[in-house]
Amino acid sequence: MGILQIVIILLLIFVLSIPVGKYIYKIISGERCFVDPVMNRVDNLIYKISGIKKEQEMNWKQYAVALVLTNLVLTVILFAILRLQNLLGLNPNGIGPMEQSLSFNTAISFITNTNFQSYSGESGASYFVQMILTCFMFVAPATGLAAAAAFLRGIIGKSKSLGNFFVDLTRFITRLLLPVSIVLALVLVFQGVPQTLSHNQTVATIEGKMQDIPLGPVASLEAVKNLASNGGGFYGANSAHPFENPTPLTNIITIISLGLIATATVVAFGHMLKNKKQAWVLFGVAAFLLVLSVGVTYYSESKGNPVLERVGLNQSMGNMEGKELRFSVAESSLFTGATTAYQVGAVNSMHDSLTPAGGMMAMWNMMLQTAFGGKGTGFIYLLMFAILTVFLCGLMVGRTPEFLGKKIEGREIKMVAIAILLHPLLILIPTAISLITPGAAASTSNPGFHGLSQILYNFTSASANNGSAFAGMMTNTVYYNVLIGIIMLVARYLPIIAMLAVAGSMASKKPVPESIGTFRTDNTIFAVTLLGVIIIVGALTFFPALALGPIAEQLTLR
Repeated sequence: MGILQIVIILLLIFVLSIPVGKYIYKIISGERCFVDPVMNRVDNLIYKISGIKKEQEMNWKQYAVALVLTNLVLTVILFAILRLQNLLGLNPNGIGPMEQSLSFNTAISFITNTNFQSYSGESGASYFVQMILTCFMFVAPATGLAAAAAFLRGIIGKSKSLGNFFVDLTRFITRLLLPVSIVLALVLVFQGVPQTLSHNQTVATIEGKMQDIPLGPVASLEAVKNLASNGGGFYGANSAHPFENPTPLTNIITIISLGLIATATVVAFGHMLKNKKQAWVLFGVAAFLLVLSVGVTYYSESKGNPVLERVGLNQSMGNMEGKELRFSVAESSLFTGATTAYQVGAVNSMHDSLTPAGGMMAMWNMMLQTAFGGKGTGFIYLLMFAILTVFLCGLMVGRTPEFLGKKIEGREIKMVAIAILLHPLLILIPTAISLITPGAAASTSNPGFHGLSQILYNFTSASANNGSAFAGMMTNTVYYNVLIGIIMLVARYLPIIAMLAVAGSMASKKPVPESIGTFRTDNTIFAVTLLGVIIIVGALTFFPALALGPIAEQLTLR
């Protein structure tokens, strides 16, 4: 039954991605769509109010500057709001201003689509701040989708223009994220998720004690949190909290929401390229990595903890530590695989309580970033590895590498190398520094192999702009708030700039006619080669750290 649940939900994601992918293609390309009569008026009003010239095209430098500056200005605004939240109203529970380093971390976290939370939302953020954070949950993923749209135009197109960032940002919000989120929010309210501005309620429990029941505008935040790769929860327990994810139905809806847009982006690529076979090759590679991750996680979690079994405790239900009884081990494992593969960061179980192998697969997803990945940016990483694969194959046969009919030269490979190598540097170096820094190492709840895994996981999550955590580790310190904030900022924008530079370089190149010596990238051979390059690069980069953490811990259990 567990395997059947996983298969059905994954199939739903893959099947639904086909029509959604075609719709995303129309958003990117500007082709006529059934929503145009209404949305064109909405978009034009936004352009008029904000002074956007929708016909103005941008090269890659202009696009990058517009993207980065817009996001940085919004970060400063959010930082100020967090510091002044006690003065801004809609604060019926009397929550005070957020601490300075935590405000720095949170502001960067929500604009970079990471939503790493070193605070509990029900006690650390006012209703006004929660609603402002909900607004940022639209801007951050729309920024990633806009970058993906520009990248696709560049590597496929025949002009130096990559489009207009402000137009892309607007269209993804008004035509995709906002309307779907409204529908999802209504479904969540129907299932029992709160949506209110009332203050917390104090009730008597069946034991005769008093308990505070935290309320707030939860459903509106939850809908876009799951749909748009945000992951930041209204409550500290995230989607394991019964008010965020109350029923098995909401759990299934959440899992589908986690991956639908990122999966559909690959389908949209096929429509843009007019070569669906090429898109299905990339789709197959990403799907294989996702299924492999979920499969290993489910196998490990369903086996339980052999140490407990040896002392006579029944492990027939599998490893239920940190999991909700209303969700099965299968759906918790699928949720873990999906939220880390799609770089969302929402959790319906505590990842710190996963078996070592299960926790390792969650880290592995974030280290590779190619099992579909985050909204827009994940598919760009997959294409980056495709370019690298073509380059390596070209070296082996002594030909100038070509991808999508254009030559791959030194400039493109340098930018690809920056994007791919920056990620492990932002994970491994801070992990090593934290392990030899007494105050930083003391934040872990376990001094052994698991303690190393806690630090490694949290820096991996920050660099991947994921946001999930091994929450047994205390990250709400000045050291971790500042360091993780800087990592999130660098990991988000430097790769995007490098990717836009690659798109700008390829956009200006003339297509190369296909010949008998052309290395085809739309067949099974290329798919297997690409998969091998991804796994080998990931293993060579991260295996030593994984061996010292989750692998060593898994071996001690047996």
